[in-house]
Amino acid sequence: MTTATTTRQETVVELKAGDLNGNGGVFCPSPRAGMKLWNGHPRVFLDVASTGQARCAYCGTVYRLAAGEHFDGGH
Repeated sequence: MTTATTTRQETVVELKAGDLNGNGGVFCPSPRAGMKLWNGHPRVFLDVASTGQARCAYCGTVYRLAAGEHFDGGH
């Protein structure tokens, strides 16, 4: 029996505070991550503002605020 392990390369998307929507998040899949929207997973909201980053449960893409960026709130 042979066991094969595949390592999936993590995709990290660095965001500026202005890239977040009024609720402090982004949607995945996202063209910012180089994804084609027509063949991706269901669209999900990711709250980036709370902790400075969020990981998509479907594809594992990490969206994070760039160093020195802070989200001050919506409108």
